[in-house]
Amino acid sequence: MTVKTRPEPPGVGTPPAGSGPRISLGALRRIPHVGLIAVLAVVVIFTAAQSETFATDRNILNILGQISVNAVLAAGLTLLMTAGGMDFSMGSNVAVTAAVTAKLIAHGHATPLAVVVSLLLGTALGLVNGVVVTFTKVAPFVVTLATATLLDGVALLVHDGNTISIGQHMFTFGNEKVLGVPWLLIVAVVVLVATALVMRFTVFGRDAFAIGGNEHVARLSGINVTARKLTLYGLTGLLSGLGGVMLLARLGSSSPGSTAGLSLQLSVVAAVVIGGTSLAGGHGTVLGTALGLVLLGVVANALNLLDFSSNYQPVSVGAVLLIAAIANEMHKARAARH
Repeated sequence: MTVKTRPEPPGVGTPPAGSGPRISLGALRRIPHVGLIAVLAVVVIFTAAQSETFATDRNILNILGQISVNAVLAAGLTLLMTAGGMDFSMGSNVAVTAAVTAKLIAHGHATPLAVVVSLLLGTALGLVNGVVVTFTKVAPFVVTLATATLLDGVALLVHDGNTISIGQHMFTFGNEKVLGVPWLLIVAVVVLVATALVMRFTVFGRDAFAIGGNEHVARLSGINVTARKLTLYGLTGLLSGLGGVMLLARLGSSSPGSTAGLSLQLSVVAAVVIGGTSLAGGHGTVLGTALGLVLLGVVANALNLLDFSSNYQPVSVGAVLLIAAIANEMHKARAARH
């Protein structure tokens, strides 16, 4: 016995001829950082249409070189914030370590020695934050903001009102390229990739997520929370010291009015938050942080190329940070509902 099947009407069962696969809005939302990528694409397309020099190789490398110091700091801050911590003193740490390194070199000390001292000093300052936060239970925001103010004052004392020049010392590291790529950018990429690998594949990275998710539960599960926190704050200090060396190498001098300090720190925090790292801890991605860094770098570059006043740059950073913080809260609320 044969079974006759009724032919399906047109449009049922198979898509119309010539139609391609459809991407639903829900599928787009599941793409990591799709909103950030879309905003970055809009800014890039608009700026490229308005300025002929924007899309040149030289300008792109210039943007990436300028955000290299921020990238090194943002890598450490991403890991720390994922664990529920915060360090608002990294920019001020950069100011101090750059000043100390410059003074050592200017007084005739060997450059490698000055760099090692800078890294050790930065690590020590980070550990001080970690000790106070861990053993006093004072909020990290309060502790590190106080430390930032203190370090800004220390940087002024080291400078004593004068710009400290290092001449041609570290010029190659700060300004030269290898295979067309600036040394500073190479260092930044290595630090970002290393941080991403640590967060993704190591016990230390998984512990950071666990501590940020619920510190009490992490402690009950056998994680040495105190040791992990001290290590994280020491790491942010170490990367701040490295950032100080990189900034000094790029500028060739350290001055009381340098680009380090709270302004640098706010740019780093903005990049990390824009990238989706949770202010409450438990979630963070280096890829998102990298996209946030590029977005802020492109916006700053666009303002320069389009002849906007430099006063608009902090306005743009603050506005983007506020929008990102609101978007993160909305995303967290939506995730909780589902």
